[in-house]
Amino acid sequence: MPTLILLFFVIVVIFLSVTTVQQGLVAVTTIFGKYNRILYPGLNFKVPFIEVVFRKISIQNRSVELGFNATTIDQANVNFTAMLLYSVLNQDEETVKNVAFKFIDTGNFMQALTRSVEGSIRAYVATKKQAEILGLRREITEAVKENMDKTLEEWGYHLIDLQINDINFDEEVMKSMAKVVASNNMKSAAENEGQALLITKTKAAEAEGNAIKIAAQAEMEAAQLRGQGIALFREEVAKGMSVAAKTMQDNNLDASFILFSMWTESVKNFAEHGKGNVIFLDGSLDGMQKSMKDMMAFSQLDRNSKK
Repeated sequence: MPTLILLFFVIVVIFLSVTTVQQGLVAVTTIFGKYNRILYPGLNFKVPFIEVVFRKISIQNRSVELGFNATTIDQANVNFTAMLLYSVLNQDEETVKNVAFKFIDTGNFMQALTRSVEGSIRAYVATKKQAEILGLRREITEAVKENMDKTLEEWGYHLIDLQINDINFDEEVMKSMAKVVASNNMKSAAENEGQALLITKTKAAEAEGNAIKIAAQAEMEAAQLRGQGIALFREEVAKGMSVAAKTMQDNNLDASFILFSMWTESVKNFAEHGKGNVIFLDGSLDGMQKSMKDMMAFSQLDRNSKK
């Protein structure tokens, strides 16, 4: 009987002397309530009856879903849904001691963690307007990490990531924002339409101005060419008359015969090429003499100008 009792006692001692720590965990032991050491994953031996496993701590990444609201500087309520990813900072002894003894239990730590993150986000959102919030996901995350990193390190934890999954405003705010967006879109469309109309009218005016300029240039060149043609015609006529007059003088003929010939040729040309227009000519002897005198005077004036 004593042997069985001794054997039973030995078995109990052996059973109480060994403990297993799962992968991804570390165990903190105490002796008479005071911190003793850290047990790492695998089979570990401890002092039976005296050394007690106080707490097993996960060193794996952990996540928690958060849902809360905040108020912007212009008094708009914003509803947030976020995912918080965190873990124990490292496996150093001081870090593990902080994790084990800073809070009574995990529930209290989670409450402190979530409230701290919510408070940090609310403080940041309170400095921004509602129109800015939707585009500040990254900035919110960076602001929370900056504010929380030091506090979490004192607790033995590390904030790995904070993902803002959803940002919603109250229904009335959403309606007013939709109206603002719609009015801005209409304003942009009107501005674009006005710019397009202005460009079209400007181009049309430029085209019309260029057409008028080209037409005027062409008319100027045409008038210049017509003037040159008339001048050349008159010059050639004058040369012909001068040659004819000189030839007649050399042959002792009256130069007025040239004028008479021009008169008759003109009358003949009117008759052959007329298009039904009525031309009145003074066919009397006095009228013909007057016309010939005028032509002779014009011929004399042309010769004098060439001298």
